[in-house]
Parts: sequence; C-alpha cells; structure tokens
Amino acid sequence: MLSEPSATTVRATLPVVGAAIGEITERFYAGLFTAHPELLRDLFNRGNQAAGTQRQALAGSIAAFATYLVEHPDERPDAMLNRIAHKHASLGVAPEQYKVVHEHLFAAIVEVLGDAVTAEVAAAWDEVYWLMANALIAIEKRLYDEQADDGALRPWVVTERVEETADVATFRLRPADGGPLPDFRAGQYVSVGVELPDGARQIRQYSLSSAPGSPVRQISVKRVRADENPGGPSSPEGEVSNHLYEHVREGSVLQVSAPYGDLVLDDTDAPVLLASAGIGVTPMIAMLEQLAVAGHKAPVTVVHADRSPAEHALRADHEAFAGKLADAEVHFFYEHPEPGHPADLTGLADLSGVTVRPGTHAYLCGPLPFMRAVRTQLLEKGVPASDIHYEVFGPDLWLAQA
Repeated sequence: MLSEPSATTVRATLPVVGAAIGEITERFYAGLFTAHPELLRDLFNRGNQAAGTQRQALAGSIAAFATYLVEHPDERPDAMLNRIAHKHASLGVAPEQYKVVHEHLFAAIVEVLGDAVTAEVAAAWDEVYWLMANALIAIEKRLYDEQADDGALRPWVVTERVEETADVATFRLRPADGGPLPDFRAGQYVSVGVELPDGARQIRQYSLSSAPGSPVRQISVKRVRADENPGGPSSPEGEVSNHLYEHVREGSVLQVSAPYGDLVLDDTDAPVLLASAGIGVTPMIAMLEQLAVAGHKAPVTVVHADRSPAEHALRADHEAFAGKLADAEVHFFYEHPEPGHPADLTGLADLSGVTVRPGTHAYLCGPLPFMRAVRTQLLEKGVPASDIHYEVFGPDLWLAQA
C-alpha cells in the first residue's frame, strides 16, 4: 500500500513525528478554526476541543495508522478506519473536507518540525495522509449508499419523554414527515443536532437504547455535569446533553441522523457477555433486548457497574430482558449499594467471580479505564482479543493511550 521509498522515510521519521504529534494536532486545530470558525461552531464538539480529547484522538489515530503501514505493508487497519468512518458519516463529513484538513495539518507539520520537513519527508507523509483519507472517503461513501443517506440531519418528533434517573432521560422519536424508520442494528447510534443559545449548532452521538423492530426509535441521554476536580483538570458540563435534558419534552423536534456505528451484535449462537458502566448501558440494553426477541439460547452474561442502584439507568429493562432469556446471569456492581437489593455486588466491576463460557463474544461500553480492566480480565479468562468489541462515547482515546 505504502510505496517502498515512502515506507523507508516514514519508518525513519516516525519517532520524530510521533514525539511531536500532540503539538502538531494542537497547531492544526488552531489554524483550522481560525480559517474556518464555522467548523468549531457547527461540526466539531466544543467540549472535546476544550478538554483536548479530540486532539489526543487525532494524534493517536495518525500515529497508529502510520505505524501499521510500516509494520504491515500489505494490510490496512480496517477496524480502526471503520470506527472513524462511522463517526464521520453520522456527522455528514464530505470528501472535500479532507482537502481542508490536509492543508492545515501539513501547515502545522511544517510549523512544528521546520527544516526537518524536507521534500522527501513531506511526500512520504503526504502519501500516508491520502492513503488514510481516501480509505475513509471510500468507506463513508459505502455507508451513505447503504443508508440511502446524504449525510443531512432530519427532523424527528419526540413522542414521549421518560425520566430514568435524576440525570438520565429517555426520548422516543418518530420522523416528523411520517416516513419509514431507517433500519439499524443493535448497538448503533444516531447523531443529534441542536441549536444552542449562542447560535451554535452542536452535534452529539447517542446510542439507540431499544432493539430494532420498534415502531419508534429511542435514545437515553445523561446530562453531563461539570466535573470539579480541585488540584487537577476539570471537565466542562455537557452543552448538548444538558440542553436536551433541560429543554426537550414531548412534541419537541430534534435534528437526527441515520444510524451508524460499528459496534453491532453478531448474528451468532455463541455465548454473549455484555459489560457496561454508567450511561454505557444504552447500547447494551438494545443488544440484550435483541437477544431476548430472537430467543437466544446460548448463555448470556450481563455485567454492569454504577455508582448506586438509583443512578443505574434502564435497570428495569436490564432485569426484564435478561429474565426473558433461556440462560442468563446478571451481575450488578455498585460503589454505593442500597438496602433492598441483596443480589447486588459492592465495588467496581470484577469478573474474577463471573463465569465466562468458552466461545464467548464480549461487548463493552463505558469509561475507558472500566473497559481496559474488563478486557484484561477477559483475555486472562481465555477470550480471544478478536472476540472483544467495544464502543467509546466521545473521541476514541484507546489508541492514544495505548
């Protein structure tokens, strides 16, 4: 895929570029948003930009892609590319935007690395960029074609609002034009766009929290409160999640994308493990309901971690769908358990006492430390890495922190 001269150059310069990639992406976004402020206002997540997580994710993906090209010259990291492409398609990213990104990314590379960017180095990294960009463009086109989608958000009406916890609300939706509901697979998400008081149109992704086949679509939104962390970094409150939680009621109209996402329930009779923490429960509930509807016969293990039973969104659905399965085990872990739930476990999620059957396919969703810990235990219990699937809410920092 990568030409031999370019592969030699990239291999030689990867340590230098990798060491500077954080500064490069910071300069890239600064230049991009100076030239195109509408992208920060109406496309990019301002919260992620403020926290720096989007820069980390971009740096991680570029470094991982370049490393993969030089270590596996005849292959392509399609798993990573598919994950990125699904997110891009849900945002309506268009091919011409890759040219804009190229312009500002390479300006940042030259600005940071200076004279080290010779014509040979520039040509090699240009090849890396367009290999990645053209692969994403092709995958995104296929996704748009499969959905008969042009990437635009469309109006959906909220038919019902359900209070799940003090911070989580479920919204049930129908297309405003009365048209058919697009198909989706359990585990996928939609983008939701809202106009905020300052006029910005911000977009966020929310997992569909019910199984395919329902006459409505359902998302469950947790408002993100500001994280006060004395002596350390603080995260801002969620602009869109708070707007949805505080202002959206039955009859409200939301701008919603077609469904996307590469974390989907396999069509298999194998044992299944669904592990979630916090609001990561949402795609797991859709998968669990799908398994119940399909009459899945193999063992299903449900693991969920939360602060307390009161903060466990969709707990009733968790229990009800698991109860419909032929062979299901449920393990709920709470940092602060409450009386009246004698089967609940105290503390963080721990699989040491959980039976994991041979041939298990595992699906994980929740904070990154939770998923890393669960994945490690699954590997120790003999589950192949290829059978462990995950979803990250927000920028995918798995690669950036590897």
